[in-house]
Amino acid sequence: MTTPVSVAFQAVDLDAIATVTGRLAVIIGAEGKMDPAARRVNRLCKGALARLAESDRFAKMKAGDVATLAYPVGMAADAVDVVKLEKRVDPDLARKAGAKLAMAKGKSALALCGGNHPRLGELVQGVVLRAYAFTDHKSKKDDAVAEGITAYVTKPEEASAAAAPLLAVAEGVFFTRDLVSEPANVLTTSEFATRLLALGNLGVKVRVMDEPELESLGMNALLAVGHASVTPTKVVVMEWQGGEAGAAPLALVGKGVVFDTGGISLKPSAGMEDMTMDMGGAGTVAGVMKTLALRGAKANVVGLVGLVENMPAGNAMRPGDIVTSMKGDTIEVNNTDAEGRLVLCDVMWYAQETFKPCGMIDLATLTGAAIVALGHDNAATYSTDDALCKSFLKSAEAEAEGAWRMPLGEGYAKLMESRLADVKNSGGRAAGSITAAEFLKRFVQDGVPWIHLDIAGVAFTSGPTPLAPKGPTGWGVRALNRMIADHFEPQE
Repeated sequence: MTTPVSVAFQAVDLDAIATVTGRLAVIIGAEGKMDPAARRVNRLCKGALARLAESDRFAKMKAGDVATLAYPVGMAADAVDVVKLEKRVDPDLARKAGAKLAMAKGKSALALCGGNHPRLGELVQGVVLRAYAFTDHKSKKDDAVAEGITAYVTKPEEASAAAAPLLAVAEGVFFTRDLVSEPANVLTTSEFATRLLALGNLGVKVRVMDEPELESLGMNALLAVGHASVTPTKVVVMEWQGGEAGAAPLALVGKGVVFDTGGISLKPSAGMEDMTMDMGGAGTVAGVMKTLALRGAKANVVGLVGLVENMPAGNAMRPGDIVTSMKGDTIEVNNTDAEGRLVLCDVMWYAQETFKPCGMIDLATLTGAAIVALGHDNAATYSTDDALCKSFLKSAEAEAEGAWRMPLGEGYAKLMESRLADVKNSGGRAAGSITAAEFLKRFVQDGVPWIHLDIAGVAFTSGPTPLAPKGPTGWGVRALNRMIADHFEPQE
């Protein structure tokens, strides 16, 4: 598993700056204002920082940009990275500035002269998030290991305490990215469950339900998806009870299809190798639960993930089959590649029957239609509750994790009507992400505020994003953690 680069906070030592090796970063305001550490670096560099701050180059730099002075005279550092950043800036701008430092730093150690900058925590978080590299299956792992960060600040204990929740989020994001990165021959449903059981060491109550129990509960829609796989279907329940005793929890439900061939409705071979990421919703739920535990969140949250593999074989679910969900609704399967909603509907129903949640949010890499509609910048967001949806969208905006509310309506629900059963599992190409949400809406009980997040476009990208290399992004961990902190925990 990937470990985030280490972060240490130390008191500023102006005399030691000259001996720092690796890379040294300083922060300069838009008007060229320097703190004592930056002024010390400027003296050591014979006024190079001041000349930069007065140059057209610096004037043309945008807030959060980084300029590098390579092999500065009078210092042991290989380079001085100058971050143009005012004290009053948007947290996301500070994170993205940190990400630029991470790209400049590479594998080198980084000494960051942060002084008392109020956005130092976000700056460091940005460095950590962008420094991610999944190397578990590389034969030369040491080549990819990045050295740590030392932040020189005026009040180390205060800075460390302020950054701790942000670094807990980074660890949750890394957990999600690691899970999504793993190939399906490694991350089987059993291995996935084992990794989630390890959250018990952080105080999360974890329980794994195997096929006999799922059968007794009537989760036939979920079980139908995994009939043809040698890896057994499982549901993992993770409870974090940091809030008021007995208070109804927020339920997070994740689709955990560890590999999706499409089943009998087989996908094209081109790009199928990326279907190892079809458990991205479950990965995000796992990352949120780890974050909540690491920072000791004062909220009650239950995370539930349906773990299954969708394979073709003689005993596979077929187009035309009719299965009965835990709720009791019968479902005509007209497309075995629309399997994620069959996973979610039973787990969602179980979550409501068992935990009586105050709200429920499901996440899934559910439809290619979500990518057609919104590309890779926004998750398709559906909700039956304006207040819950508004709080999530506000949190997603604060964390710069794109989310866009999409419509629901009776006209879309009609596309899911079946001649033979209560509902069919696919409404065809038209409005495919919306009809999938309408299917799930059938399994939301009256009075339960609900959000469905179709994260197909944002969970995994073919190129780098501002805070992540190409591949799994960990989208949603930051937004959901903020939503829980701002709306489900006591406010001081």
